[in-house]
Amino acid sequence: MTSAGEGLVVLLDFSMSPLGKGESVGPYVARCLEVVAASGLPYRLHAMGTTLEGEWDEVFAVVRRCFEALRPDCNRITCSIKVDYRGGPSGRLEGKVRRVQELLGRPLETGVQPEHQPE
Repeated sequence: MTSAGEGLVVLLDFSMSPLGKGESVGPYVARCLEVVAASGLPYRLHAMGTTLEGEWDEVFAVVRRCFEALRPDCNRITCSIKVDYRGGPSGRLEGKVRRVQELLGRPLETGVQPEHQPE
């Protein structure tokens, strides 16, 4: 018997952070990104969250692992999730951006590169 989410490739955009930990939650976001990177799923970090691409059960398992990574020292955690399902092949994480660039006829700023550090 297969699970309900098996074979359903989705884009899942989420933002998770603790409450009551001050203005900067960067260290907690970094902790979650370690979990995301270890998942092996395609992802994109952006200024307001992270987008994952994978099967329904896979992406929600990553969100749960992020929650579990924060829970030991965070008494309150907020999480916002958006899911986009569209039948067809995977590769939409980059394909959706490429399509808009094609419509505009020019590249768009779609990522942040680390600042150059002098040696």
